[in-house]
Amino acid sequence: MPQFRPKFITFDCYGTLTNFQMAEAAREIFGAVLDEARMAGFVRDFAAYRLDEILGDWKPYAEVVHNAVERTCRRNGVAFDPADARRIYERVPSWGPHPDVPAGLAKVAREIPLVILSNAMDEQIASNVDKLGAPFHAVFTAEQARSYKPRMRGFEYMLDRLGARPEEILHVSSSFRYDLMTAHDLGIRNKVWVNRGHEPANPYYGYTEIRDISGLAGVVGL
Repeated sequence: MPQFRPKFITFDCYGTLTNFQMAEAAREIFGAVLDEARMAGFVRDFAAYRLDEILGDWKPYAEVVHNAVERTCRRNGVAFDPADARRIYERVPSWGPHPDVPAGLAKVAREIPLVILSNAMDEQIASNVDKLGAPFHAVFTAEQARSYKPRMRGFEYMLDRLGARPEEILHVSSSFRYDLMTAHDLGIRNKVWVNRGHEPANPYYGYTEIRDISGLAGVVGL
């Protein structure tokens, strides 16, 4: 992608900026009853059920986590305790950024407004954003949009609120399944994939790849 100066740089938050630690939380709670092979399967199932839970009508993220943990436990023959799901949900605000994020964001924030679109509740994300170490023009959540990514409604809500067209923004994410595929379908031509090892490359979707957020300034010519 040639250098492009967007009206806004929009970001996925959890996984891309914030160090997403659902797997670690699950390991801490269930690792005592599962060996490593079964624990690895549990973590994969937990991720799959979280995605499945957000594809329908909007519901609070506490319910997403509760249902995903319950379904994962059932599939793996583990006793389900609602308190375990609540413990995982309540950890989210404590998570901090990947080490590369604060300095990488600060460099571009001086020149271009930064925006977050996140699959979060308002009560969760304020603490996470505060830890990112850079000013944000706006933070939009699934709670506000009443829709989770990868559904289109959240992106449409964000664009409407910003008064921006798809071709005027640069969207940054470490996930194809949650962000970049939908951005592609909505005509967001300018995309950055932060390769944090979450998913394999998929060049069909047309993006610039960076290793971490320190590479973002170069993408926009800073």
